[in-house]
Amino acid sequence: MYAIIDLETTGGQPAQDRITEIAIYIHDGEKVVDEFSTLLNPGRNIPFFITQLTGITDDMVREAPRFHEVARKVVEMTEGCVFVAHNVRFDYSFLKKEFADLGYNYSRKTLCTVRLSRSLMPGQPSYSLGKLCQNIGIPLNGRHRAAGDAAATAILFGRLLAISQQQENPEAAGLTPADALAAVDANAPAGRKPETAAAATKQPSARKIKAVQDAIKTALLPPNITPEKVASLPHEAGVYYFHNEAGEVIYVGKSINIYKRIQQHFAVDYKSRKSIEFKNSISDITWELTGSELVALLYESHEIKRLKPLYNRAQRRSVFPAGIFLRTDENGYKHLYYGRADDHAESHPLIALGNQYKAKGFLFHKVAKFNLCQKLCDLYKTQGACFDYQVHRCKGACLGLEPAEEYNQRVEAAIESFTYEHGSFVVIGQGRREDEKSLVVVENGRYLGFGYIDETFTARRFADFQDGITRYNDNKDVQQIIRQYLRTPHKDKVKVFK
Repeated sequence: MYAIIDLETTGGQPAQDRITEIAIYIHDGEKVVDEFSTLLNPGRNIPFFITQLTGITDDMVREAPRFHEVARKVVEMTEGCVFVAHNVRFDYSFLKKEFADLGYNYSRKTLCTVRLSRSLMPGQPSYSLGKLCQNIGIPLNGRHRAAGDAAATAILFGRLLAISQQQENPEAAGLTPADALAAVDANAPAGRKPETAAAATKQPSARKIKAVQDAIKTALLPPNITPEKVASLPHEAGVYYFHNEAGEVIYVGKSINIYKRIQQHFAVDYKSRKSIEFKNSISDITWELTGSELVALLYESHEIKRLKPLYNRAQRRSVFPAGIFLRTDENGYKHLYYGRADDHAESHPLIALGNQYKAKGFLFHKVAKFNLCQKLCDLYKTQGACFDYQVHRCKGACLGLEPAEEYNQRVEAAIESFTYEHGSFVVIGQGRREDEKSLVVVENGRYLGFGYIDETFTARRFADFQDGITRYNDNKDVQQIIRQYLRTPHKDKVKVFK
C-alpha cells in the first residue's frame, strides 16, 4: 500500500514553520482506495507570499483543526504504507517534525515521484509537478493546494507503475508505451471512473515492480544520483565535490571515509526548502583522495576558497588583509597589536584575519582572557594608565609597575593559544598508497603547503621537505585547522626543526 501525500505549509523551514493543509490518497498498487484532506490551523499567521501562492488565508484556517487533532488519523491511514510524495523529503520532514513535537516518532519507508519520474521518463524539460503534469497531459486542478497536488501525484504514480511494468515485461503487461502513458484514470482518486475497462484491468501490482522497489530503496538519494554512483565512492580519506546538472561544483566536503560521509549527507532529514533544493540539484559526485585526514582538511579549505561553491558557507573567505602582530619596546615589554598586513610587509602576522574590525575584536578577546594591558596592545590610547588598570584588571604594565618578564609570560601564553607549539615543523602522515607518505610543512609559523613523498625518501634538511610540496596560501583557517589537528590524538609524525 502507498500513501500519496501533499502538504501546504507556512514556509519552507520544518523547524519553525507549520502545516496549513494535508491531503492523503491511499493507493493499493492498482487504484486509489481511500482519501482524506483537510485544512489545518497552524497556530500562527500565514505569510502574505504564501497566501498568494496557495490561496490559503488566515480566515480559512481559523476554525480548522490543529495538527494534533488529525494526527491519529494520519498515523492510522498511513500505517504499513510507503510514504509517496513529489520531493518526498520536504513533506516527510514536515510530518516528522509535527509528530516529534507531539512526542511521537513517525517513521515510514519513502518513495519520491521526482526520482521515479527521472528514472522512467528521462529527458523531460522539468520534473516539477506542475510542468511535468502539463508536459505529459495529467490534469492538475488546484495547483499549490494539497488535494489538487496529491491527486495529480496519484495519477502520475499510476502512470509510472504502468510504464515500469511495460518496460520490465511488455508481453505480460499487454501494453504499448502509449497504452502505459494513457493508463491514468484507473489510478485516479476515488470517485473518478476509468476511461476504459481495459485500462482499469491492465494496472500492474506495484509490489512486483523492480523500478518501484529500487525507488524505495534509494529514496534518500538525490534524484540524479544512482545507487551505482554511491557504490563506487571510495572508503578512504579525501575531498569530494557535488556537481549540478551543468557540471558546476555546488559543494565541497572532506572525510576520512568519503562513502560513509556522503551516505550521511543523504540520510539526514532536511530542515528547509533550501536544503532540499541543494539535495535535488546534486547530479554528480567526484573526489580527490588525500590519504591523510589533515591534508583532506587543508585541501577542502583551499578548494572552498578557490571555487566558492554555492552551498558552502564556512571558509569561503580567500583574502585575509588584517592580522595580529608582535613587537618588543625599549623597556622589554612585548606588544600584541592589530593592523593591515600590507602596512607590516617586513613581518608576517602571527595570525591573519578577514578585516581590521575582526582583528580588533580578536585582540580584545585575548586581552580579556589573558589579563593583558589594553595600552600595550594599542587598544587604549593614553599617556597614562589604561582603563583596565583603573578597574584593577591590568597589573600595571602600562606604567612599568609589573615586571616585563611576568607580563611577557602572559603574552606568550596568549600567542600560544592561536599559534603553533613549534616554529618550523613537518607533519608526516599517511599517503594515498601504501608506498607513499604525506607532508604538511610549516616554516617559522607560516603554512607553506602539502605534498607527497615516496616512503623510502630520506631528508636531512628542512629544505628537503619543502621541495616535496605544492605551495598553498597561509591564512587563519588553515592555521586553525593545523593547530586543532595537532592538539587532538593522531598517528602522524611531527618532525621539528630549530
